[in-house]
Amino acid sequence: MGVREEVAAQAARLERDGRLSRCRDFIQHGDVSVYDHVVSVAEQSCRMADALARLGLRVDRDSLVRGALLHDYFLYDWHDPDPSHRLHGFRHPFFALANAERDFDLTPRERNVIVRHMFPLVPMPPTCREAWIVCVADKACALRETIAPRVAVLAGRCARGRRLRPERGGRR
Repeated sequence: MGVREEVAAQAARLERDGRLSRCRDFIQHGDVSVYDHVVSVAEQSCRMADALARLGLRVDRDSLVRGALLHDYFLYDWHDPDPSHRLHGFRHPFFALANAERDFDLTPRERNVIVRHMFPLVPMPPTCREAWIVCVADKACALRETIAPRVAVLAGRCARGRRLRPERGGRR
């Protein structure tokens, strides 16, 4: 089974047994839903784990994938100006953990992945290999989701021969 199929199978179980499908209703970065983001993080985490396995470093694959899929299980629109969403970056790992614990039986590694994925913004470093992998994969995916669309716009402007910045007052 490939990475995509592995992640899709686990996501289907979490949708069936919990509320993961609600993550489709919320935007995470740019126009990427929380659901698409956590799937990307899970897939990237698996690829990273595969690379580490080639070096002889093993992980708990089920905890890695489940933790990655549940790391942003906060279940609200953090762009909404609701006061309870203030400081989302700092607080959402704890909301995600509370929701995940309510809906699923979690392993200690899954808890660690969920609550510590925002290191270093939240100054609690991961304490297991799986949590470190998801922490790094989350940053890589967030960067791709926020920067790639902007780079595409700039590349399009360059390809059409337009300047990146408009000229000011006709000066050169």
